[in-house]
Amino acid sequence: MPVAQAPSPARARILAAAEELFYERGITAVGVDLVAERSGTTKRTLYNQFGSKARLVAAYLAERDRRWRDLVQAAVDRSGDPAAAVTAPFEALRDWTATSPRGCAFINALAELPDPAHPAHRVAADQKRWLLDLFRDLAAAAGCAGPEALATRLLVLHEGVLATRPLPFDTLPDTADLARRLVREAAAPGPAGA
Repeated sequence: MPVAQAPSPARARILAAAEELFYERGITAVGVDLVAERSGTTKRTLYNQFGSKARLVAAYLAERDRRWRDLVQAAVDRSGDPAAAVTAPFEALRDWTATSPRGCAFINALAELPDPAHPAHRVAADQKRWLLDLFRDLAAAAGCAGPEALATRLLVLHEGVLATRPLPFDTLPDTADLARRLVREAAAPGPAGA
């Protein structure tokens, strides 16, 4: 198996600049000239590293997704029991949204890049599928009734928190409470003889 090499310093600088610019200003509003300038590289270096703006955007989202999944997994691992693990992604949002004032980069990307064939659209859509699958798997492991339906409800609540992030009020506490209540209700044993 080949050993993964650390990204070159130029690649890392380009990704850092791309993340800052794409998240703050929007993907379609930022050109590769600005990313190259902000990263202290040339357009040629940027294209040598990524090949195209589309692949750069996909790489930016993939790196952000990797960090998000790591944060969620850490929250799941800290959970005291299987039922608490189901709502761990809401706990992870507390830290994540502190540095993400413009809402969800993946939702933003899906809005800006509606073509399902765009490589960045696929990364963003896969991130949402992963979260839905995670909610379902955690709900099933906790013995919740209807893990598929519960996962869909939890995903909608989770995405609602992210969509309201730019507003001047915090929806996370109430939404996390609602998510925990849904999980408790789904994990509660049914009536005898049911």
